[in-house]
Amino acid sequence: MSTTLELPLLEISASALNKLKETVQKEGVNLSSTFLRVAVVPGGCSGLAYELGWDTARQEADALLQIDDVQVLIDPRSAAYLEGTKLDFTDGLEGKGFHFDNPQSVRNCACGESFGL
Repeated sequence: MSTTLELPLLEISASALNKLKETVQKEGVNLSSTFLRVAVVPGGCSGLAYELGWDTARQEADALLQIDDVQVLIDPRSAAYLEGTKLDFTDGLEGKGFHFDNPQSVRNCACGESFGL
């Protein structure tokens, strides 16, 4: 297994994938009927924010990636903002949680929760 798994738009690190699997177990998510949706939405002090969440409905235009048992969905509007982005999970002094490293971002808020292009 490689350290990152690639979607044409997004990379997911091994640590992020491991945390997703841990969350699936902890929350009792049924992966046969549930997807992980990765999206970019308006919000935050920099204008755009990332969203991760479970979804049970796939739209026809959604990009789909199967990673082990986890199916990842990205809508077309979000795909434009996510191209080249890496999703990682850290558990260290600089912050615990999922983090997005987006090469398209030209500004980020201090808390790291939003970005702008």
